[in-house]
Amino acid sequence: MPDIDNINKILLNNIQINFPIDSRPFQIVAVKLGLTEDEVINRIRQMKEEMLIRRIGGNFSPDKLGYYSTLCAARVPEEKIDFFTKTVNSYSGVTHNYQRDHGYNIWFTFIAPSVAIIEKSLKDISDATQVEPILNLPATKVFKISANFKV
Repeated sequence: MPDIDNINKILLNNIQINFPIDSRPFQIVAVKLGLTEDEVINRIRQMKEEMLIRRIGGNFSPDKLGYYSTLCAARVPEEKIDFFTKTVNSYSGVTHNYQRDHGYNIWFTFIAPSVAIIEKSLKDISDATQVEPILNLPATKVFKISANFKV
């Protein structure tokens, strides 16, 4: 893992919460940290290349936006994992997709405007990949935590 200098630590701590909603958010962050906008953008770009940052984006509560979300799990034979995950990832409602060391070895989250769309999409994925069953495990209660990591 690459070393993280103090400026990048401060930058990471600042962009995890209260990220500016603005046409030039990195300029606002730069002013706050005493850097230039280009410095902030270049540091973030470098940290993404080094895989210190996976993505920068908003987190929204699907239910507050009128959407439904579910956790899904499937038992996917080793030889079908690449095809299965590419198929799953082709759906815009898939937000996460993980391989796990478990009988149900592929887990993913799916968000859609209706339960019917989720159910149809899971059936379509199953039909296309010949993987079944795909467990549909919607939350019965959400216990939301803030996933911020002080660097």
